[in-house]
Amino acid sequence: MRIPPRAALAAVAAGAVLVLAGCGSAAEPSPPAGVDTLVIPTPDPHPSDFVAAVDNPWLPLRPGARWTYGDSAAAPQIVADVVAGPTILGIRTTTLVRTVEGGTPTRDHFAQDRAGNVWWFGREGEWTAGVGGAEAGLAMPAHPRVGDGFRAGPETVVTVEDLGQETEVPLATYDDTVTVEVRDGGGLRTEVYAKGVGLVRTNETGLVAYDEPR
Repeated sequence: MRIPPRAALAAVAAGAVLVLAGCGSAAEPSPPAGVDTLVIPTPDPHPSDFVAAVDNPWLPLRPGARWTYGDSAAAPQIVADVVAGPTILGIRTTTLVRTVEGGTPTRDHFAQDRAGNVWWFGREGEWTAGVGGAEAGLAMPAHPRVGDGFRAGPETVVTVEDLGQETEVPLATYDDTVTVEVRDGGGLRTEVYAKGVGLVRTNETGLVAYDEPR
């Protein structure tokens, strides 16, 4: 069986904090966890390392799903839809289309490896993995761990800040969550992902409605 993208090498992750086992001659080393076994970004993703569906519990991207974000149900600001994506480097991707009210849609392409990690393969009109030296970054690990840091895109670095933080948004309150800090060209923001739902909060903008695919 092929190992997920470059999984045999140690992680190269911007800002990563690796939590190790206790010291002492009798201490056993901790097994690889979090992003320890990944090279991020991945320079040579192989199609056989990837699966058709993106079903990571923190970032489920099922075609037909829709998320609506805003301060209230009466004033939605952002709508996100999942559609089939293009094939990039021989890998079939899934596209998340985000539309800010009155703005131009942003189309991001993702694919999931066999271990459950979700990789970001590009943003339409800005960059694509395999073009001009761009490489696929990590969008969401299969098993997030506090302190893990990783590069998601050419100018985007993500750090896992918390697990299980209770988060209240207009739609509901979630406590099975992953909180991350995202630093990119637009500055710094906090995002919260709820298990089985996906992104539920970006800074002060929360989830208003979630429509699962039928």
